[in-house]
Amino acid sequence: MTGYARSAGGADGWAWVWELKSVNGRGLDLRFRLPPGFERIEGAARAAAAKGLSRGNVSAVLNVEPPHGGERVRINRAVLDQVLVAARELQSEIDAAAPRIDGLLAIRGVVETGEAAAEDETVIAARDAAILATLDRAVAGLARARNDEGREILASLTAHLEEITDLAGQAARVAAAQPAAIKARIQAQLAELLGPDSGIAPDRLAQEVALMAVRADVREEIDRLGAHVTQARALFTGSGAVGRKLEFLAQEFNREANTLCSKSSDLELTRIGLALKAAIDRLREQSANVE
Repeated sequence: MTGYARSAGGADGWAWVWELKSVNGRGLDLRFRLPPGFERIEGAARAAAAKGLSRGNVSAVLNVEPPHGGERVRINRAVLDQVLVAARELQSEIDAAAPRIDGLLAIRGVVETGEAAAEDETVIAARDAAILATLDRAVAGLARARNDEGREILASLTAHLEEITDLAGQAARVAAAQPAAIKARIQAQLAELLGPDSGIAPDRLAQEVALMAVRADVREEIDRLGAHVTQARALFTGSGAVGRKLEFLAQEFNREANTLCSKSSDLELTRIGLALKAAIDRLREQSANVE
């Protein structure tokens, strides 16, 4: 979700530049910084950006250069008159010197910058539309930059998914041998406690082995891991925003790995489960970078 884009435009002597920067975010957070007098286009600008982007913290800055290399300046006569009246009253009370012109002009509100008051609304609307069209190009450029990053992230995600697939296969092979291993372990423990002639009926031993095998059965978890892998592959080849779906899948992967570890009665299966959790965590971290 990281990227940068810049797009410039101009019309009737005006020039403007949009700069867009994007970093990771759980949702779409748009932050606009517009020059004075252009706050009116923020709503339309937000809507335009939201059409092309669905996730990330996006900062959008608009710089505008009016004709003749500077903003148009005018004196707010109403404010200036009020300041002069207040200054004369203070002069009579404290015998102060007359205010200087540079001091008067430095008072907030006396000097105003922006568009000329006489500018036609149709002209202003046409310029706003051109500025928004430039924003559309910047959003498209940012989307391309993020797509370029996404192609690199896809290779990393695919590698993590292959690792998870391989570990799930290892877990399936170890789990298939668990009933025999459980039986051998019980027999060894009985022989150690009761001697070689323990007197335990074979049927009773088989029953205990079956109960322990059921409690330790992880085939369901392994099957669900396989289903999640299939879903992830479908997301990789699909279109649209998939970041949140991948993060949800990573949570489900982790749930199955946790259950597998808790059920495990075999050291090798536990090792595989811990390796699965590590691989899933890497997948989850990388998913946070995807739109």
